[in-house]
Amino acid sequence: MSKRDYYEVLGVSKGASDKEIKKAYRRMAMKYHPDRNTDGEDTEEKFKEVNEAFEVLSDDQKRGAYDQYGHAGVDPNMGGGHGGFGGQQGGFGDIFGDVFGDIFGGQGGGGRSHSSVQRGADLRYQLELSLEEAVKGTTKKIKIPTLVACKPCDGSGAKKGTSATTCTTCAGHGQVRMQQGFFSVQQACPECRGTGKMIKDPCRDCHGEGRIQEYKTLSVKIPTGVDTGDRIRLGGEGEAGVNGGPAGDLYVQVSVADHPIFQRDGKHLYCEVPITFVDAAIGGELEVPTLDGRVKLKIPKETQTGKLFRLRDKGVTPVRGGSRGDLMCRVVVETPVKLTERQRELMQELKDTFAEEGEHKQSPKKSSFFEGVKKFFDDMAS
Repeated sequence: MSKRDYYEVLGVSKGASDKEIKKAYRRMAMKYHPDRNTDGEDTEEKFKEVNEAFEVLSDDQKRGAYDQYGHAGVDPNMGGGHGGFGGQQGGFGDIFGDVFGDIFGGQGGGGRSHSSVQRGADLRYQLELSLEEAVKGTTKKIKIPTLVACKPCDGSGAKKGTSATTCTTCAGHGQVRMQQGFFSVQQACPECRGTGKMIKDPCRDCHGEGRIQEYKTLSVKIPTGVDTGDRIRLGGEGEAGVNGGPAGDLYVQVSVADHPIFQRDGKHLYCEVPITFVDAAIGGELEVPTLDGRVKLKIPKETQTGKLFRLRDKGVTPVRGGSRGDLMCRVVVETPVKLTERQRELMQELKDTFAEEGEHKQSPKKSSFFEGVKKFFDDMAS
């Protein structure tokens, strides 16, 4: 029986790209996989046909031979001898890796060897700063526990003067294939744990791991304007890699502590400034704190609680650039306490003068409030 055209098997044109061929293969492999289609009598044959077509068309050399010579160019049994794929059909492990690997982020099958060289893990360090340190920038020294390459064995894991040998179980590939009937599953070698190497005489310092835990002190430069949630990356300061792999990175996570006076909102600062009853009524001048020192704040007469005064350029310069923020001072009128007898007399005299002239002049909000209350109850009674 003659074989069908491979392009026809996958349902693609001869000019199809590698991406289109792979997409078509996934679709057809899912359609005809025996585990998903147990009723069809020819399902397994079609599945093998799809797998065979993809194995040829996904390989540039085999595809070129097939385009030039047809099936004879890739099948030695037909006398072509121009490449051929050796008659090995991809098992379930191959299909699982190719079809599902991209979806779940896994590694493909197909007998590919996995490198034992691994990048070190990234580390995270929580660094708390004061508001002043965050706004103005500083340099902090931090001490972190991390895995570093073992110096006595130079990270090899083998005792000095010896070296690792090739694993006899996986022949150095780091992976073994388990076959049971139709199914073929590829997994990390249990003997060498996927490294492909065996250490017969391990280093006494790291016990064959190639890495040891140490504390190291680092100097971290904090730029001006950082805020809670910002991260500073220190490249190569994470854990050491495995078998000569590159080290990971260290991420310093910034957390800014609460301040007793200021609250921060982006590039602006806010603070509450208590003022006396007298200053609020007749006006005055007082000193207020900023991160740059004290400044004079003029309070106009008849200032009410909650009024905001803006001090320009007394806020924060954003870490990512831009103009400096402002300091917003919210005044709070403070009721006097622990009055002397004379002070109470004066306050009573003042109150009497308010009554004589009518409170609506000095306390318009109070007058309008009680007028609204009276109207509310009158409406309820009517």
